[in-house]
Amino acid sequence: MTWLPHDFVHPVHVAVPGGGGHRLRPISGADAALDYPAVMGSRERLWSVFGPAWGWPSATMSYEANLADLERHAAEIEAHESFNYTVENADRTALRGCVYIDPPEKQGADAEISWWVVDDEVGGPLERALDVFVPRWIAGDWPFERPRFIGRDISWDEWTKLPDLP
Repeated sequence: MTWLPHDFVHPVHVAVPGGGGHRLRPISGADAALDYPAVMGSRERLWSVFGPAWGWPSATMSYEANLADLERHAAEIEAHESFNYTVENADRTALRGCVYIDPPEKQGADAEISWWVVDDEVGGPLERALDVFVPRWIAGDWPFERPRFIGRDISWDEWTKLPDLP
């Protein structure tokens, strides 16, 4: 049994209202040249957020390991197993963050959603736009009834303490 309806078509290009021309689109291996410096340039903060739960991004993550992760994410998107959207800048020359839409690992939700921006966008207009937009986008364009917004509605620490799904 899949976590999404069989006829669900995931959004491909999504403008971020109030995001200065930024848009979301499914990530692929071709994004490694932009993703790797974005991740590693914000690695310490990203590790403080995602490290305890996901073990990502490690201090020694190589470009090749990042590429393999992106190719795995692209395959998961194609199979509708999970979704990783890149946050692209207006001229499509920089990755400014990511949005993850995953099947639940913990009880009490039908999807687990999280997102991040690079360090120089933290607290700025793009992050604020994503904080408003992502929950509305999920409610309007995705078939979830009980999405959980990790790092927003619930802290990562609280999430790790929730009971796992059987």
